Amino acid sequence: MKIHIDIDSFFVSAARIVDPSLEGKPVAIGGRSDTKIFEHDTASQMVDFQNSGSFVPTFYKAYEDRDDELSSFIGSDGRIQGILTTASYEARAYGVKTAMRIVDALQLCPHLIIKAPNMLLYQKLSHELHDFLSMNIPLVEQASIDEFYGDLGGWIEDEDVLEFIDILRHRIKKELQLPVSIGAGPTKYIAKLATNFAKPFGSKLVRREEIQAFVSDIPVTEFPGVGRSMRRKLHESAIYTLGELLQRKERVFALGPYAKDLYRRVSGEKDEPINTHRRRKSIGISRTIDPLYDRVELLRRVHVLTRHLSFAILKLGVMPTTYHLSLRYEMGKKSHVSVSSTRLFSESFFDRLCVQMLHKADVYKRLQVIRISIHCGSFTRESKKELDLTTFEEDMKKRKLSESVHKARQKYGLGILKWGSEMQ
Repeated sequence: MKIHIDIDSFFVSAARIVDPSLEGKPVAIGGRSDTKIFEHDTASQMVDFQNSGSFVPTFYKAYEDRDDELSSFIGSDGRIQGILTTASYEARAYGVKTAMRIVDALQLCPHLIIKAPNMLLYQKLSHELHDFLSMNIPLVEQASIDEFYGDLGGWIEDEDVLEFIDILRHRIKKELQLPVSIGAGPTKYIAKLATNFAKPFGSKLVRREEIQAFVSDIPVTEFPGVGRSMRRKLHESAIYTLGELLQRKERVFALGPYAKDLYRRVSGEKDEPINTHRRRKSIGISRTIDPLYDRVELLRRVHVLTRHLSFAILKLGVMPTTYHLSLRYEMGKKSHVSVSSTRLFSESFFDRLCVQMLHKADVYKRLQVIRISIHCGSFTRESKKELDLTTFEEDMKKRKLSESVHKARQKYGLGILKWGSEMQ
């Protein structure tokens, strides 16, 4: 049996550990993009690769004195800004949802308590839970900062699984003060689906012979991996529930290879092994900013993001071969540029490439930019691409310089050495 462990309203649950008076009240965690990254005098930057997921940045600031009152979400124009990253179940009863604008959430629930995120605390609690699970389950996979998978095969008999996961969630609550919900099933996919029916703070077991009855009325959109394209194809075929999907095997198979794979996952025929060491396939950095028209300042901010992302790439020890830069403007406009390159990675090469992508991507020069994103992927170990040998000697010199700079930053901080263009 596989199990899926999900921390209930993780960020709110973490806040309640620090402040127990929040228990039982409508609470939400509000998020604003960390624009302090662009300040000339910046605090120490934290980098964490072990945890990922929605609203979980690779880069974040560590602040000892955090202002987590509602006033911290009021922008220079006097309006409340930011979105909710997590809402408690008490808040959800009022219609408050994750990714909702804070101002909209307050209209639904005027007495909603909003707290600022505390990434250091979240990382600490996530690591503690991973260590706890590793002591109690032979194989543990961390899927995100608040989600884990475990394999009980050969460890716990199938007839004892329900009792085991029920005891496990109560032990986690007692020892780590974290409320979790746990789903169990013959595959990772079914276990994750079962967790949704266990929430909040519950446990749910779905045996192989129970799969068809269990999924019968579940909308296809609730199954992991069903995106807009597949949803549209299924709906056009009058398939709205997972039960209907299983009943119409031939029709589903006619929709293509991905639909076949989906059928096997829903039916429990296909599973994935527990991956105790997940490899990153990409990495990126992005920031939502106050509307910015000044293109000189926009260029400076791209240099800043490039420095941070370069540090992460060198720390990971990977070699990207695809690069992506995107801009989001006011009035809903978007633009992006993607480039493939087999040049040996160095910070100077990367910075120059990002500047080139910025100039190509910035097609709405009369509009203000509200978000900048840079993304790198297709690492050579995954893509099997060969590095460009024609520029290898020159690139190697730049690479060695980048590695020397990286060592200094690791020792003294990411902001100890900056590009001159950042200082204007």
